Amino acid sequence: MMGQGSGFLISPDGYAVTNNHVVDGADKVEVTTDDGKTYTAKVIGTDARTDVALIKVEGGADFPFAKLASDKPRIGDWVLAVGNPFGLGGTVTAGIVSASGRDIGNGPYDDFIQIDAPVNKGNSGGPTFNMQGEVVGVNTAIYSPSGGSVGIAFAIPAPTVKNVIAQLKDKGTVSRGWIGVQIQPVTQDIADNLGLKKAEGAMVLDPQANGPAAKAGIESGDVITSVNGEVVKDPRELARTIGSLAPGANVKLQVLHKGKDEAINLTLGQLPSRQETNANPAHGSDVPPLGLTVAPTSSVAGAGKTGVIVTDVDPKSAAADRGVKEGDVILEIAGKSVANPGDVREAIKTAHSDNKNSVLMRIRSSDGSHYVAIPLGNG
Repeated sequence: MMGQGSGFLISPDGYAVTNNHVVDGADKVEVTTDDGKTYTAKVIGTDARTDVALIKVEGGADFPFAKLASDKPRIGDWVLAVGNPFGLGGTVTAGIVSASGRDIGNGPYDDFIQIDAPVNKGNSGGPTFNMQGEVVGVNTAIYSPSGGSVGIAFAIPAPTVKNVIAQLKDKGTVSRGWIGVQIQPVTQDIADNLGLKKAEGAMVLDPQANGPAAKAGIESGDVITSVNGEVVKDPRELARTIGSLAPGANVKLQVLHKGKDEAINLTLGQLPSRQETNANPAHGSDVPPLGLTVAPTSSVAGAGKTGVIVTDVDPKSAAADRGVKEGDVILEIAGKSVANPGDVREAIKTAHSDNKNSVLMRIRSSDGSHYVAIPLGNG
């Protein structure tokens, strides 16, 4: 099978940048330059998380090359996209920077520049230039209900590309910092429940045993609000910030821990692979204020040894509104572990006594753990 894409040279001795998905799994890589000459190339290294690959074109020592820009472009700046759409050969299209910091669901490090210059199949890996002739991004994806260009294309920012290719050239792989936590966004409900002024930061779910965060004393329910003095707006920003730092680096985190703001210093580990957890449904006891039916997990094979399992959810309840589903396991309510339906009722009763508008739960579902604040109303 043969595939094709675009790329660009970044040094006179033949180093070139393209997308990981253009060369991933290739047995042989050939490069055809704009003057029609064909060269063999070898893959130096790839990074699937950012979709960047570094290759080395062999057989030349004085290639013309492009320079990567140091800064991100401004929204509204004119840009030119260069590539090989549909295998036609060198093609240039024009447009502007439509947006920056786009998350397209590609991964935790999404930070794409959006452009409206026409980009099509075969443009992947090609450069987007600013008016100074510097590469501001590497074209990697398009949004297209039709399959062709509709004026929404995404490029990897040049500073990200610079960071990745420096590591690929040095050691063939990319190492990223890691603190060992699963995180989720802080919703307005959760912010109100924890007394936060803004719905910002990254809420910690399960700190990995013996991970850097767990060793530093970070626990489930903590909210990480800044890294080295830089405010963390959401989980994606935390993942990008930590991932941009090298394993072994020392960082200072500002954390809301049990209602108090604390500074925590830790040493970053190296990012490992991901893990998932699962739960199965059962039958059990009603919790009328929440519209849930729960049972001890010990009564259900495969549900684990901790928490209570949700066996039924009233579709009109606030819990259903917040995404609680049959088969979810409630691990904690208001910071306290629950082991049976009685613990759940007691926690709800206490929250009512304390005049709380909502109750904060830690829930394990099929796609991982998360926190949810459920309003305490009539349903």
